[in-house]
Amino acid sequence: MEVQESVRHLLGNKRYSPGSEENGFVLTSRDGSSLVVDMLCYHPSGQNTAVSCFYFDFAARKEQSATNTLSSLVKQMVSGMETIPEEISRAFREQKRTVGGRKPQLVDLVKMLQAIASSQPTFICIDALDECAGVERFRLLDSLKEVMERSPGIRIFVTGRPHIRTEIESRLAGDVVSVSVNSTRGDIKRYLRVKLGYDETPDAMDESLKAEILEKIPESMSKMSV
Repeated sequence: MEVQESVRHLLGNKRYSPGSEENGFVLTSRDGSSLVVDMLCYHPSGQNTAVSCFYFDFAARKEQSATNTLSSLVKQMVSGMETIPEEISRAFREQKRTVGGRKPQLVDLVKMLQAIASSQPTFICIDALDECAGVERFRLLDSLKEVMERSPGIRIFVTGRPHIRTEIESRLAGDVVSVSVNSTRGDIKRYLRVKLGYDETPDAMDESLKAEILEKIPESMSKMSV
């Protein structure tokens, strides 16, 4: 329920007009990102809305730089647009004319996101930001801050572990609402029941083992900090 309320808060800001105070939304848990994306994509709205998301993976942190992250977000948005803003088309044409066809740099991608967010309501969802390498995380947050300053209609949703909350609030200069969400034992049990229901080898597990899984795992998880 906490995640759903958080999403409703974000959606409640979906029709913000320029000059609204809150641009960022931080969920210090990693339970809600898929729900947010689903609700943003399917929530009824009379406006064209750009929605893009990025998931950080610790195993791929060398490849997931700030530049690659913004590049992925821009590509997702552009692919769903009927008309591409002239600033973006011009930037790509200019880069193709350079020797070797230079890829967009971080400063170019920031300008592209500003152009998109200035033309339509825009939502960016970033999951597991804490898995992004420190220096790249700083560069990403600073870049998002630049986008927010020039495009007040943009909304950014971030999930991550609690230790990065202060960092996010500091680098986004206070334009942030933070919510801490923790899974309950009941949440974990419901998740496990769903997963067990899709077991491809059900004969390999008897009822006593299922009962032990449903008892031991939620108990262990409840002792861990999210």
